[in-house]
Amino acid sequence: MFNNPTNARAHFKGVGLVCGTILVLSGCSRDEPDPSGQIGPNPTLPAQTQYLIPPMHVASVIGWKNGEKPTVAKGLQIQAFATDLRHPRSAYLLPNGDVLAVESIAPPAASITRPKDLIMGWIEAMATSGGSGDEGSNRITLLRDADGDGVAEVKSVFLDHLNSPFGVALVGNDLYVADTDAIMRYPYKPGETSITEPGTKLIDLPGGPIDHHWTKSLLASPDGSLLFVGVGSNSNITENGIQAEKDRAAIWEVDRATGHSRIFADGLRNPNGLSWEPQTHALWTVVNERDELGPNLVPDYMTSVKEGGFYGWPYSYYGQNVDPRVIPQRPDLVAKAIVPDYALSSHVAPLGLAFYTGTNLPETYRGGAFVGEHGSWNRYNFNGYKVIFVPFRDGRPNGMPQDIVTGFLNADNEARGRPVGLAVDKAGALLVADDVGNTVWRVTAAAQ
Repeated sequence: MFNNPTNARAHFKGVGLVCGTILVLSGCSRDEPDPSGQIGPNPTLPAQTQYLIPPMHVASVIGWKNGEKPTVAKGLQIQAFATDLRHPRSAYLLPNGDVLAVESIAPPAASITRPKDLIMGWIEAMATSGGSGDEGSNRITLLRDADGDGVAEVKSVFLDHLNSPFGVALVGNDLYVADTDAIMRYPYKPGETSITEPGTKLIDLPGGPIDHHWTKSLLASPDGSLLFVGVGSNSNITENGIQAEKDRAAIWEVDRATGHSRIFADGLRNPNGLSWEPQTHALWTVVNERDELGPNLVPDYMTSVKEGGFYGWPYSYYGQNVDPRVIPQRPDLVAKAIVPDYALSSHVAPLGLAFYTGTNLPETYRGGAFVGEHGSWNRYNFNGYKVIFVPFRDGRPNGMPQDIVTGFLNADNEARGRPVGLAVDKAGALLVADDVGNTVWRVTAAAQ
């Protein structure tokens, strides 16, 4: 398998030719069913399809040309907050208004020999590659907009030489970073633009050698005593063996003082974007569901997370819909699988979630949730590649989503960028980390 996108690009130049071959092998057609019926609390779940090689179609990454930027919904405007980053995956707001952009690349992968996995590995590498190269990534960059013009004039390497970082949480003067294999703690001083002191490890997290889902989302409890960590599965559907899934596909709860951990909830294939819903203060997450059952299976989703809850993976999806590929079955777990709250449609790959409590954006957005959809690679017709807004009422989703930031794909279905993590800055603007566009975008209310 290609361990990084640069190697993949060096070996495969003819994306269209290779993808066309894959489509023929898989029996895939351009006439895929409309996924719009898979959004909301009661998604349509079509019959399962089994494939020798499943449908795969990757968007070639071309980046943003000078003057180009995403399209935003009516009443909004967008500009680049920071450019020339190295695969920014998430953004985190510090109390003084500074923004941390977490830049990272996937860790080296274990050797894979199955032909299908070799092809899928290449497709995934191409789907996440960008034009900047990988050098200088695996770091956190501090962005500061001191003059308030919406553009960061200070861009300083804050922490470097990290191990595929993703999540960040500040509690008091302790800055926690979720690397792919550990939570690290660093001393933070307000206003500083870099940290040179070595970090200390709070706890190990499941990492290599496979490390299929490597991003680790991180969230502190409201009182700061606990950390919650999203730990994705080590496979699509246990093809690496159930032993490789120990303590994975779960949200961990970690005691910040002792490092003691427990599984808060599991059966969540790849939970990201951990966030507190502002009215009920419930924990919410977005989840990437399983692949290779068809272009419209299984819908990715957002859901509140119940303590001790089981959400199906790998044995079932959306409650008691059994996945026959998993051997042996666990009917006892299937029977208690919780139905997620809100489907987002299949293969949109949600990685970012931010509830809006600011006042900069129009009032219609207050209390609802923004979701960053990284976009599909395993259905022919692309799905996702945008930031959406899901309205909430009384702490629950209430209505259909709205497209908020689009244009990441051009007219030729080439990827200028792909949205990942989201944050709300001190002025109430929405920040969007674009990992292949190498930009953090800033969305505000349109000038009157």
